[in-house]
Amino acid sequence: MLFSLGTIEIRKDNNHTAMRKTFTAIALAIAASLPAQNNYTGKFERSLSDVSKGIEKRFGVKLKWDVDTVNKRLPYADFRIRPYSIEETLDNICKYFDFNWWDQGKNTYKIKAYEYMRRHTSDGEKMLTWLSSLYSNKAEWEARRDTLQRELRQRLEIDAYLDSCVKGKKAILSKVRKYDGYTVQNICIETLPGEHLYGSIYTPAKRGQHALIICPNGHFYDGRYRKDQQQRMATLARMGAICVSYDLYGWGEKKAEDPKHRTDRAHVIQALDGLVLLNWMIENRAKEIDMTRIGANGGSGGGSLTVLLSALDNRFTAVAPTVSLASHFDGGCPCESGKPIHLSAGGTCNAELLAMMAPRPVLVVSDGGDWTASVPQLEYPYLQRIWQFYDAKDAISNVHLPNERHDFGPNKRNAVYDFFIKVFKLDGSKLDESKATIEPYEKMMTGSK
Repeated sequence: MLFSLGTIEIRKDNNHTAMRKTFTAIALAIAASLPAQNNYTGKFERSLSDVSKGIEKRFGVKLKWDVDTVNKRLPYADFRIRPYSIEETLDNICKYFDFNWWDQGKNTYKIKAYEYMRRHTSDGEKMLTWLSSLYSNKAEWEARRDTLQRELRQRLEIDAYLDSCVKGKKAILSKVRKYDGYTVQNICIETLPGEHLYGSIYTPAKRGQHALIICPNGHFYDGRYRKDQQQRMATLARMGAICVSYDLYGWGEKKAEDPKHRTDRAHVIQALDGLVLLNWMIENRAKEIDMTRIGANGGSGGGSLTVLLSALDNRFTAVAPTVSLASHFDGGCPCESGKPIHLSAGGTCNAELLAMMAPRPVLVVSDGGDWTASVPQLEYPYLQRIWQFYDAKDAISNVHLPNERHDFGPNKRNAVYDFFIKVFKLDGSKLDESKATIEPYEKMMTGSK
């Protein structure tokens, strides 16, 4: 009798030794045709490296590992694979190691360690859906808003820092530098004992009452000293707004006091500096400032700080966070999210913190090349709903630039200019960035001539 298994022939005869050798060969042939694995007792364990290669081949993707995979092994490896979904497969693998995956486009996925402040867009959608279920009208929203503000201040510990501020000490001011339609003056204020904020005040040359715009910096190279920051400050000043720009914690002149920027202390100090500047400007230049026109504008981390300042202080009447807002990203630096403010009121996000501005005018500037790509579909409709509670839907706006990436480029700056021209009645005829004088670093420092 003759039967076949693959290319192996087995002939039945009385030679049992020959038959055992033949069956051994069959077993080895079958084993060689299967992926390397063991059994239940061995937890079907495979090396993470082998699993990665198998996934790449199965789904036709490239996996980039920003984590150490050496000697890491995955139990029940093949059972974690979902043949219909690369993303569910990655979920099942990453959660075992406390990793997370990120779609980089072009069939490429980056694997990173878990980050407390960063989630997937789908998580942002779920968060906004949950938040929206908490309030269906103005009264319910305002009850939530008041709780948020109270817990936000507690978790940030801002009031303890404000109470500890130096009292009665004069600010250090440089000589005023005159340019085309505006002036610049450096300011240094001792905030806490031995600690200072450093900034620049851009003032319209024309006398009178002006809008005031606090402009915190983000993590763009060179901070408040960079060209596009100076252009924006000078242009807004030429159009009729006093603008104040100040150093991040551990950046610029402040670096000499504490170079460690990526700390949770930076989170509260940067907010403190913004509030101290606001108070100082109102107290010392009251005749120049129109209290009905108090704004804030910053990009990236400066946008996160813009949202935070507006949630902390009700004196802000219009704000424009730029390339920062998302429901699924709290800010990648501890200076934006190091204090657990997003645990306030049972859980929140920057979109809800910004909603605390309702019904006052707000502009959200977003683009297609960073985490703000979701704004038109997710965050903006959520915000519109809150403003609708006040019949003020027109007061919330979004300028989305789908083909741009993360920066504070000309189109973003123009969106900001147009917004403040509209809500603060600035002089749009003075909108000309070429009139801005770009100062060297040395001129913008305390004690400069």
